[in-house]
Amino acid sequence: MASGLVVVNKPGAMTSHDVVARVRRLAGTRKVGHAGTLDPMATGVLVLGIGRATRLLGYVMSGSKSYSATVRLGESRTTDDAEGEVTGGADPSGLAESAITAALGAFHGTIMQRPSAVSAIKVGGKRAYARVRAGEDVELAAREVTIEDLFLGTIERRDGFVDLDIQVTCGSGTYIRAIARDLGEALGVGGHLTALRRDAVGPFTIEGAATLAELTERFGVLPLADAARALFPSIDADPETAAAVRFGRRLDLRLAGVTALFDDGEFLALYEPATPELARPAAVFVG
Repeated sequence: MASGLVVVNKPGAMTSHDVVARVRRLAGTRKVGHAGTLDPMATGVLVLGIGRATRLLGYVMSGSKSYSATVRLGESRTTDDAEGEVTGGADPSGLAESAITAALGAFHGTIMQRPSAVSAIKVGGKRAYARVRAGEDVELAAREVTIEDLFLGTIERRDGFVDLDIQVTCGSGTYIRAIARDLGEALGVGGHLTALRRDAVGPFTIEGAATLAELTERFGVLPLADAARALFPSIDADPETAAAVRFGRRLDLRLAGVTALFDDGEFLALYEPATPELARPAAVFVG
């Protein structure tokens, strides 16, 4: 199987590792990784790398992501989503739309966010979610995250709860479950996530994602060169530059950021700025 990316529309009730295992069987190789875990209840875009394309996954993970989510106000849960046990809550029926909108305003821009305890972050060498499931109390330190856009859609009041549909575009490391939890705390009623779909990871969108059923029927990958052009600015090198790239040498190039270099359509390497006037190899894919 050629190296490349596979953009999967992950179904609910499967872990990201389950999807990787399925694609390993379909691709006939164990060299498959994913760019950013999705919770089992979450659906949507999961980008997988096969073969040498696994080296691109770190760059994919560091890019922005877009989500559609439903937040339920009036109840807090251990996992900050619908799969956890109820830990508290208060009647949200008196919440005005203006109060909800004002509270959401605090989640724009660069903020400090405490990740959900049931997350894949390692604490003392062990995943936080494993410690929680073992009965431990886990309190993770807040970290800086960036929320580029947060839009409030419909508000529905039913069964004693207030359900909000929101759309979020954010940077790496942001937990949408934590937004639901923190919004509920800010409004004094508790909150958790009841639905989550990842709509985009960088340039890869839900419209271009394949279901596992579609991949089972017809498996294919986005070739490594096409993936690199989608992810990075690109330069088609002249013969002298291409020869230097093949040896992993520094180049007299002014780059604004990580850039893909090609030689007559062949993807050679990723280069990054070393100084304002020099570029150094970040990852070489030939030789």
